Amino acid sequence: MRLVTTRLATAVVLLLLAAPLTLVAAQPPEKRPRVGVLHPRTHPDPQINAFLQGLRELGWIEGKNIVLEYRWAEGRPDRVSDLAAELVRLKVDVIFAGNTSVAVAAKNATGTIPIVMATGGDPVRLGLAASLARPGGNVTGVSSSVGMDTLGKGLELLNETVPNIRRVAVLSNPANPAHALAIRHLKDTARSVRVQLQLLEARGPNEFDSAFAAMARERAETLLIVLDPLFGIHRAQLRDLAAKSHIPAMYGSREYTEAGGLMSYGPDYRDNFRHAATYVDKILKGAKPADLPIEQPTKFELVINLKTAKALGLTIPPSLLQRADQVIE
Repeated sequence: MRLVTTRLATAVVLLLLAAPLTLVAAQPPEKRPRVGVLHPRTHPDPQINAFLQGLRELGWIEGKNIVLEYRWAEGRPDRVSDLAAELVRLKVDVIFAGNTSVAVAAKNATGTIPIVMATGGDPVRLGLAASLARPGGNVTGVSSSVGMDTLGKGLELLNETVPNIRRVAVLSNPANPAHALAIRHLKDTARSVRVQLQLLEARGPNEFDSAFAAMARERAETLLIVLDPLFGIHRAQLRDLAAKSHIPAMYGSREYTEAGGLMSYGPDYRDNFRHAATYVDKILKGAKPADLPIEQPTKFELVINLKTAKALGLTIPPSLLQRADQVIE
């Protein structure tokens, strides 16, 4: 009888010891947050790499404790709305929007899923937020509307590089909702520096040749290209057309100058994307986008390509070279 009792007690103890292990094994794995990455360009992209770097710095490792659902528009604005709708159907926790058109499409697709933008036009005028300080809706992040204002500074730098210019061609994309406001700012600067603008548009690379032909007919002396994802994808084609036309061009991002363009001035967009990761981090930890102030870029950079300047027969003023953040030789 004593032996049976001992065996029974031993069995009970073993069951009690095994029970917690059984419960632990039965528990479902911890849910990993899902972030929809909606970008107007193509994979791979240095800006998205900067965003991933920002996430890693905050402890978010793709495939380990966070899932990223990528949707690439590949330079086709007509695809953005459908891609945004896909992410909404997936019920992602946050949508990371790569630019203005993407943020607008995401906002049109959902009024509840938080949206974090890394760049874009004036979010208040575009109806994305009530104010920069208190967005009030589901959109927050970093806006580069002040970056669009730097078009005027770019025009001034062109005027300094090529003295006594009278006619400047401006290439924009009418499909980009931020460009109309940017052109308005640019017109104010043109009046102050006393140059005439030749406003040209291109919705795709198939319209680039006709735009450059129009520049030649009107004898534009310099060119200013408004920053746009489509133009970024086809920056090599724009560089080649500018070189063939022998026209000095100013761009809004360093990636154009690194690709062989003459000059660029604007925000450090890779830094914007890296910093935007902090918004995703805060939202995943419980913050509401309505309460997170929208920030403007604080880091701007002037990059000059001396090799391209030499090919154009230009001598960059020493004062301008001294102010440059990077000189490519």
